Amino acid sequence: MQGQSLGHLLFDLKPLLGDPLANRPKIQSLLKRYKGLAEYEVARFYVASSGTIPPDLEAHLRSRDPRVRLKAVQTIDLLMARSKAGRYLRMVVKDPDPTTRSAARKSVRRLELSDVALRDSRYTPSARAKIKSTTPGAWNPTGWSFGIYHRKYKHKGKPDVVAQRNLPSLVKVADVLALLGIVDAAACVKLQRAGTGKGAPYVEFEIDKATGGKRAIAAPRAPLRKVQRAILREILDKLPAHPSAHGFVKGRSTVTNAKPHEGAALVVKLDLVDFFPSVHFRRVQGVFNEMGYNGDVSKLLASLCTYRPVLADGVVAWPGVMPQGAPTSPAIANLTCRRLDSRLLALAKKSGAQYTRYADDLTFSFKSEPATLGRFLWWVDQICQQEGFTENVKKRRVLRNKTQQRVTGIVVNSGMFIPRRDRQRFRAILNNCDKHGLAAEAAKFATQEPAGVHTDFKAYLRGFASYVKMVQPALGGKWLAQVKALLAKP
Repeated sequence: MQGQSLGHLLFDLKPLLGDPLANRPKIQSLLKRYKGLAEYEVARFYVASSGTIPPDLEAHLRSRDPRVRLKAVQTIDLLMARSKAGRYLRMVVKDPDPTTRSAARKSVRRLELSDVALRDSRYTPSARAKIKSTTPGAWNPTGWSFGIYHRKYKHKGKPDVVAQRNLPSLVKVADVLALLGIVDAAACVKLQRAGTGKGAPYVEFEIDKATGGKRAIAAPRAPLRKVQRAILREILDKLPAHPSAHGFVKGRSTVTNAKPHEGAALVVKLDLVDFFPSVHFRRVQGVFNEMGYNGDVSKLLASLCTYRPVLADGVVAWPGVMPQGAPTSPAIANLTCRRLDSRLLALAKKSGAQYTRYADDLTFSFKSEPATLGRFLWWVDQICQQEGFTENVKKRRVLRNKTQQRVTGIVVNSGMFIPRRDRQRFRAILNNCDKHGLAAEAAKFATQEPAGVHTDFKAYLRGFASYVKMVQPALGGKWLAQVKALLAKP
C-alpha cells in the first residue's frame, strides 16, 4: 500500500475520536481505505481503546427497533476490540430482523472471532482443510447458528402427525377460522393489526419488576384474547411440556420446581434475557410446523399469537414477537424450549446435577461440588445460545449450602421452607389483625405495599397462607385456620 502507513491512519483518526459516534461514517471510511495494511488490527485496537464504546450499547442491542440494533452492531464492528466484540455480537447473531442478523454474522466472520463455541453439527469440516476460526462445523462461533433453519417437510404439513397428537385437523385457513370462531377473513385481519392504537387488538402498559425497573406488557383486548384462549384450549394444551419445565404447567408450581434441589451442596441459578420477546414470529411458526401443520395454517396461528409494536415514527417492527400478557405465550414458550430443556437435562445428568426451569429461570444443583463448574457453565451458556436464548450473566448466582439457597422463592438448604423474614412478617400481620382488627391492619398494609400490589387484603391473607401450606403443610394449615377465624369476625 504505497504512500499509506499506519502512522497516516492514526494521524487521521485522532481528531475524529473526539466524537466517534458523530464521525462514524468518516472513521469507517478511513478504516476501509486502509484495510490492506498489515497493521490494520492495530488501528482498530487504537479506536477501540479510546474509550468510545457507548455505555448504553447493550440496551441498544435489546431495543425493539431493529434500526437501533443494526446501528449498535455497526458500532461494535467499528469501535470494539475483537476480544470484546463476541460477547455483544452473540446477542444479535440470531436477531429476528434479517438485516441486523446478517450484519452481526458478517462481523463475526470479518473479525475472525476466536471464541470457542459448540460445533455446528450441520457441517463436517474436511479433514484436509485448514480449520479457521470461521470454518463451518468447527469449534467456533459458526455454531451460534445451530437450530435456526427449518427442515423442508415442516412447511408441507403432516396430517398423520396431527392425528397422532390428537390435534384438530387444520388444512386450510378456513379451517382455522372455523375452529377459533372468527367470522371471516376481514375479522381475522383486524386481529392481526400492529400496535396499540384505536382498533388494535393489543393494549400496552408497564409493571414494576420485583428486582427493579419496568416490564413492558402487551395484553390482548377481549376479541383477540378469546381467540388466543381457543388456540390454547384446542391446540397448545394438548401437547405436554418437558418434564423439567415447571412454570405455567398444570400440576406443577414453584414448589415442584424447587423440590429437586432440596439439600444440595451447590445451587446455580441462571436467568435468560428477554425470554418472551426472544421467541419471535418465525420461531412460533416453527412450533406449529413441528406439530404437523402446513405453512399457511402455521403462519396464521403464529400471527394470532405474536405482537408487532408500532415504533415512535410509525414504523412497524417486524417480525412480531411473543407478547407478555397473551394467554398463549407461556405454553408456546414451553414448547419452544423443549429441545433446550432436553439438552440441558442431558448435560445435568452427565455432570451429576439436577435441572429445572421455571419460565426464564434455570436452576441446577449438585449433591457435591463439581471439579469443573466453570466448564459446566460454559456448556450451559453455549447450549442456550444455540437454542436462541442469551443468559443474563449479571443475574447468575452460585449458592453453596453455607448460605441461604433460595429457588423460586423457597429455601431448599435442608427441607423446603418459606424464607424466615417472610414468615415473620406474615405472623406479625396476623397478630396485628387479631389485636387491632382487620380494617386497621388493612389500612396500614396498603401504605406499605407498592401501588397496585395486593389491593385485596383478605385475598392476600388467604393466598399467602395457602402458599405456605404448599411448602410447609403444618404451619400453613395453622395459619389458614387463623385467617379463617379472623375473616369470620364481624
